[in-house]
Amino acid sequence: MTSSTTTSSRSMESRTGRSNQRYNAKGERLVAGVVPLTEDKRFVLLIQSDRRKGWVLPKGGWETDEECQAAAQREAWEEAGIIVQIDYDLGDIVESRPPKAPSKTKKREKALYRFYEATVTSEENEWPEKSKRERCWMSYDDAHEALKDRPELLEALERSTMKRP
Repeated sequence: MTSSTTTSSRSMESRTGRSNQRYNAKGERLVAGVVPLTEDKRFVLLIQSDRRKGWVLPKGGWETDEECQAAAQREAWEEAGIIVQIDYDLGDIVESRPPKAPSKTKKREKALYRFYEATVTSEENEWPEKSKRERCWMSYDDAHEALKDRPELLEALERSTMKRP
């Protein structure tokens, strides 16, 4: 474990807004996330979505002043209250969900996800989004079922080395 792959909560600050959000040449919002696993790879940590019902992987916008891996670690901390060691780059996953009907004020942007497999090294009791998120350790089968309506998140789970039954 090196200092470049593990970050403590003390050095991580919570961020809000999208003023520093990265977009690619196609106009896709760049999103970084983790597939957070136990050390034995038997369980994955999912969090309650704050925008819709259901469970999701920790993920969020990759900002212009950070590396993608650092953004994934920051999102794991902000949304799930976990400190992670990045183990593998799971690659890019293009969002395949149909766009929601846009609101009057902004159109729904497509996203390009970059997920990393990560080992959870610490689960904190307090974290920035604790008041709006639950977290739950799930087996592969339970997580697969929970993510069935989110093809990009399911793809990240399937690319991971999590143990299957």
